[in-house]
Amino acid sequence: MTHPVRFLLGAALVALSLLVSAVQAAEPVTLRIADQKGNMRAQLEAAGALENLPFRIQWAEFPAAAPLAEALNARAVDAGIIGDAPLLFSLAAGAQVKAIAVDKSDPYGTAIIVRSDSFLTSVHDLKGKRIATGKGSIGHYIALKALDSAGLSAQAVEFRFLGPVDAKMALANGSVDAWATWEPYTAQAEVTDHSRVLVSGRGLWAGNSYLAATSDALNDPAKRAALQEYLERLAAAQRWGYEHLDSYAKTLASITGLSEEVARLQFKRRQLHWIALDDNTVRQQQETADFYYRQKLIPRRLEVSPTFDRDFTVTCQPSQTARLEQESTP
Repeated sequence: MTHPVRFLLGAALVALSLLVSAVQAAEPVTLRIADQKGNMRAQLEAAGALENLPFRIQWAEFPAAAPLAEALNARAVDAGIIGDAPLLFSLAAGAQVKAIAVDKSDPYGTAIIVRSDSFLTSVHDLKGKRIATGKGSIGHYIALKALDSAGLSAQAVEFRFLGPVDAKMALANGSVDAWATWEPYTAQAEVTDHSRVLVSGRGLWAGNSYLAATSDALNDPAKRAALQEYLERLAAAQRWGYEHLDSYAKTLASITGLSEEVARLQFKRRQLHWIALDDNTVRQQQETADFYYRQKLIPRRLEVSPTFDRDFTVTCQPSQTARLEQESTP
């Protein structure tokens, strides 16, 4: 016969457990989102896409992809925006991260830039020169691709691996001859320092950046659903940004400290548009991985297809897609 006290205690514990579960179920999930220079957050805020969220967002801001990739690898964040090259380095290091959508862009502003008074006029002139960039960054990739296109090896130049702030300073004071960087740093250097683009990313880079998420987040049904909702809102907010460039530029400037002119320029000429992952994107990522392997920057050939989660969808207006696929002017 069950002891009455034990029965009552057991019943109370069951009731308490059910109550805790109900409270937890009622609480909205929290997505820890890693952003670079406030771009995603600014688009969402400017478009009003953060209103009435069915989940919470905890933002983490990063100046570049390398520390963002480290945060993903350490599972300190659930998802973040990252270029194709840094994502490959992260995956090669064994990070449990997958791409869930791709942000296509005109790659013009991912470029090698020089000072306005530089005598350098082509990629061939870089031989024997010093190039600042972030190791494993998309800037590093562009520099290597540009050298390769001119028949030059990585050893033909001296790389100085620096973060964006230090690289900008190094170019300004002449301790390096060129800076391989990306937006918004390219636009900022052009507008504020009158730097010029020596080699643009067109023809060298596919222009792909990814929304990547950790395996932990993807394996959590609540977070997975929240990521799908976040992606839809982000894509819609980005479309809104191109329809309201001035409003978006003001919001981005207020979040990042960029001038409105720089914020507007870099966003307008990138012509960004989110799409679902497709075979062509996977092929482009494999080509990037194979290039890095040939350059001996990753220790083994990486098969990229398992690092894509293709179950996420993106709603894109056909007219918007057609317009954004046209080549933009710098």
